[in-house]
Amino acid sequence: MQIHELLAHDAGKDHPPYPLTYSFCTLVTDFREYTTMLESFASKGFSVNDCEFLYLDNTRGNAHDAYSGYNLLMRRARGKYIVLCHQDIELIGDERIKLDNLLAELTNFDPYWALCGNSGADENGHLTIRISDPYGKNRKVGGPYPSKVVSLDENFIIVRRDANLGLSRDLHGFHWYGTDLCLVADILGWNSYVIDFHLKHKSAGYLNEDFYRLRLDLRRTLGRAFRPRWQYGATLRPFYITSNNAVFFISEQYLRTRTLINRILGSGIRATWKLIKLFDRMARQG
Repeated sequence: MQIHELLAHDAGKDHPPYPLTYSFCTLVTDFREYTTMLESFASKGFSVNDCEFLYLDNTRGNAHDAYSGYNLLMRRARGKYIVLCHQDIELIGDERIKLDNLLAELTNFDPYWALCGNSGADENGHLTIRISDPYGKNRKVGGPYPSKVVSLDENFIIVRRDANLGLSRDLHGFHWYGTDLCLVADILGWNSYVIDFHLKHKSAGYLNEDFYRLRLDLRRTLGRAFRPRWQYGATLRPFYITSNNAVFFISEQYLRTRTLINRILGSGIRATWKLIKLFDRMARQG
């Protein structure tokens, strides 16, 4: 049995060091497109010496959807940065050295970034885009870069591995997972950005029945996650007696899941009266 003590000076460090820098993860339906993608990355400095290219084979049908598939790939990835990308992207100008520098600059700018990509929207719905695609070449919309966003387009998303992110288990399909990742990151205290890394995405995207179904499913998942409920804190006391000594209320209707009660003291009529007054105040504030 090997036992290792995590020392105080190890905190905040990659421990052990990541064996690779980048893990590129892709769901493949067309190996010709995927091969073109691989060749473009190899030509721009992404060497197999410190990069890996992982894929799941969907050529015989969708054996894996984006949520289950990318969760599996992220668990298998060994890189410091995990890149979730479509098979139909291609590097056309920017090289490895630029991405290395951009990520280092982003870390200096915001040590708590977890996700970045080339297209996204902020909390007011304003778009930031840096891409070439069927809508135009060398597109720059919004900015300046890096630009903080609450959602990212799925063609190219870099996940910082030490943020320990994952996609929702109860969502299935091929849309909205960029939004889902950004929401998970936000809940865990991390931020998301669009950066100035230019590549080509050959698809214009499409809105099908799955897109609208998943939008509704995502709302339901969020509603379940942020449903109103009481949370009790249990403390181990002497003689191994557990005590519910702390309670707070979570509600999506009031300040979007902020804590309404940090601690309720007292019991019986006194506590009940406090709750009545609280709910009355909630009702008045909408």
